[in-house]
Amino acid sequence: MPSAAPRATPSDAAGDPAPGTHRPGRHPRPMTLTGSRTRRSLVLMWRGMRAHAGTYVLAVAASALFGAMTVGVSRAVGWATDAVVVPAIAGDAGARERIWVAGVVLGVVALTLALSVAGRRVWAGYGFADNIADHRSALTTQYLRLPVSWHRAHPAGQLLNHTTSDAEAANGVFNPLPFALGVVVMIATAMVMLFSIDPWLALAALVIFPVTVVANTIYQRFMSPAVTRAQQLRGDVADVAHESFEAALLVKALGTEGREESRFAATAGDLRAANVRVGVVRAIFDPVIQNLPALGTLAVLAVGTWRATTGDVEAGDVVSAAYLLTMMTVPLMAFGWVLGELPRALVGYDRISEAVDAEGELAYGTGRLPVSDSGLEVRFEHVGVDVATTGLVSGTRTLLEGVDLTVAPGATVAVVGPTGAGKTTLVSLLARLSDPTHGRILLDGADARDLAAGEIPSQVALVTQSTFVFEDSVRANITLADQGADGAPSDDQVWEALRLARLDDTIRAHPDGLDAPLGERGANLSGGQRQRLAIARALVRRPRLLVLDDATSAVDPRVEQAILRGLAERSAGAPGHDDAPAGTTVIMVAYRMSSVALADTVVHLDDGGVVDVGPHEDLMARDAGYRELATAYQVEAERREKAAEQADRDDELQEAAR
Repeated sequence: MPSAAPRATPSDAAGDPAPGTHRPGRHPRPMTLTGSRTRRSLVLMWRGMRAHAGTYVLAVAASALFGAMTVGVSRAVGWATDAVVVPAIAGDAGARERIWVAGVVLGVVALTLALSVAGRRVWAGYGFADNIADHRSALTTQYLRLPVSWHRAHPAGQLLNHTTSDAEAANGVFNPLPFALGVVVMIATAMVMLFSIDPWLALAALVIFPVTVVANTIYQRFMSPAVTRAQQLRGDVADVAHESFEAALLVKALGTEGREESRFAATAGDLRAANVRVGVVRAIFDPVIQNLPALGTLAVLAVGTWRATTGDVEAGDVVSAAYLLTMMTVPLMAFGWVLGELPRALVGYDRISEAVDAEGELAYGTGRLPVSDSGLEVRFEHVGVDVATTGLVSGTRTLLEGVDLTVAPGATVAVVGPTGAGKTTLVSLLARLSDPTHGRILLDGADARDLAAGEIPSQVALVTQSTFVFEDSVRANITLADQGADGAPSDDQVWEALRLARLDDTIRAHPDGLDAPLGERGANLSGGQRQRLAIARALVRRPRLLVLDDATSAVDPRVEQAILRGLAERSAGAPGHDDAPAGTTVIMVAYRMSSVALADTVVHLDDGGVVDVGPHEDLMARDAGYRELATAYQVEAERREKAAEQADRDDELQEAAR
């Protein structure tokens, strides 16, 4: 039996990659940005570029080359004007013969300019796509690590929106960023050239930059709250749509299509209004940025005309300066694009980091469970579970308290109790969907929290009442692996699992056998067949502990009895089952007394605590609460049996209608 390993902290599983990048463990430091808006903006851009440094070095280099070539074009135009065009117009024959030279010079500069534009766009596109992929990978990894309790508090639509709209918003700034950085090179080169031509021309061109800073400050003040509201509403729309799609059967059955349409229309209307607000702010800001180079050009022309009349500059110098500012219109628009995307990027990044930095993910140790054919020994030691409550009264609610229980290897245990007794909470702890607030759970003597990641799923299988079926084949739904993949169960193992789940005859009757498609969410199966498929999915993994949380509620009672007897035979290592691991421990939440009677031990749970433990007959004799519960269970079993029969008839009618 392995000794308990030291419990790991969240940082023990962390890797070194920068926040926002795909990594096997947690971030070594929080992803959340802190400080002023300017600091957060700079850190956001630095993190994104550092994550794919090589790509952005190429993108910025190409953009810098574009900036230099833009200045080169303006200088070449000025040279061609002074050395070729003006003399040629004045009748200089030599100048006319040099026109082709001017054409070649301008052509080479223009070709270099075009190649730099192509390079910048290609590498910037790679960086943008890579950063989005990094954020989506980080979110997906975190979603898988966070416990079920966290997911219950966060709507699926919001989580989906983080990986779509928020990820795109957080990285929208990285498309124009290399271009904007190239503008810096262009501006520096242009200023050097303008000051070398004439200081007054340079000062006239510099007027546009303080105006740009002032315009951006005002823009950020109005844009940030507008974008925050729009991003929040995008998540709300996704959440409402997700709920409506998930509840399609209920909506159709109750005829509430009009209510759902109104609910969605109201949320979509709010999003429309928020997007219009964002559009109005941008509509005011974008023309300002776009017209700043034009205002700068007018200022340069005005000053240049004055300087030319005094003989301080040549006409070609004025043309070069004016053309340079004209060429800077598009790059300055890219600079404005960055400023325009930053508020939305910060909002999207903050929403992503809130999920990535969320607390509550389970810490893992390094302990291992022994590889064995015998079932797991399970021991609860003073286990208690408290959860926070919200609403009219906030505080904590106790779901389990002081649970002490020992389950021998290979035993079959039934957990019974009234609604709200804590049965599901108890059995879900065995699969470590969450950890107890107090006490500990020992598997073969090792604290579940000290075991390595993946150790419990490899030896513990949980089957719940609600079953999810993928729109795929029978084989894929049971193995949850690609056919022929390393470690994937063989077809013989799949058939054995189907036999134990009493579903093999149904699958063999289908022409496609294991390749039979099951339809969306298992539409081609009845409710009971879907539950049996889930049981087969668990059994094919050959678990040492099988946990059934009312997993046969929709199964015909006779079939349920056959399944439970088969599990009992397998647990006892009955002849004829040599290829299956003997001694599987089974813990089940059950409502049919005929099923409860098959268990070796019954645990009577009520109000979060263990009332009594023992064989069914003993509890019937000494536990009055259990006797009352058994009678109620019998009535409920009959009701469920009728409901299951009706569901099967409805499925048959739907199949016939197809």
